Amino acid sequence: MLAAFSVLYWAFIVLTMPLLFLVALAVFAVTWPFDRRRVALHLFSCAWASFYVHMNPLWRNEVRGRERLPWRAPAVIVANHLSMIDILVLYGLYRPFKWVSKESLFHVPFLGWNMALNGYVPLRRGATESIRRMYARCAELLAQGSPILLFPEGTRSASGALQPFKDGAFRLAVEAGVPVIPVAIRGTWDTLPKHGLVLRNRMDAVVEVLEPLDPERFPSHVELRDAARAAIESALARIAAERTGGQRPARAPPGSPPQA
Repeated sequence: MLAAFSVLYWAFIVLTMPLLFLVALAVFAVTWPFDRRRVALHLFSCAWASFYVHMNPLWRNEVRGRERLPWRAPAVIVANHLSMIDILVLYGLYRPFKWVSKESLFHVPFLGWNMALNGYVPLRRGATESIRRMYARCAELLAQGSPILLFPEGTRSASGALQPFKDGAFRLAVEAGVPVIPVAIRGTWDTLPKHGLVLRNRMDAVVEVLEPLDPERFPSHVELRDAARAAIESALARIAAERTGGQRPARAPPGSPPQA
């Protein structure tokens, strides 16, 4: 049954992409003269991706801590990476940011064309020149007041476990003097792990934005990297405990740290 549902669901996405891309083109054309950061187009892309989450009857996505993300201020946002579905649920943050994504995705019809329209940042892993261009473009975006979002693990986790973090995002934050905002994702690996396109199980995903980390409080990018990973690891354990116990945390006052 899930295999048949997966075929229908992916067909639905493929068939609706051209129409929604035409809407994206219209948004881009209308807003380009006064919205050079392309915030309106990015927010439409958030709605586009969230539409696919809401249209799947087996999926649920809860977003916490959205208020910790800036509307117009530079930041380096880092999230753990479990599944292709991470992209869809992270769009549910509904805040302006620029993705750093692998270059091959920019060549995918409609999806990649929309990424290019948004001014997202391509990266070819292992290619020195591509990495250099990515750093330069990210520095420009941060200087313009646009947050950027990266997956510091570099690729999706094959097992669902948190992987080691690479240094790049944290070097960038230190050099630009901007905060790192960790984001913990749980629940997407259960429905679509790294290999395959057949959906498994129901999805009860949580995306939680954690407290920003000021790079000036850390001796180097290495300590900043380790602090971001530790914050995400702790949040994932807490969310897992909530799910196991069937309890949700009480709502904390705005600006307070996530409850343990």
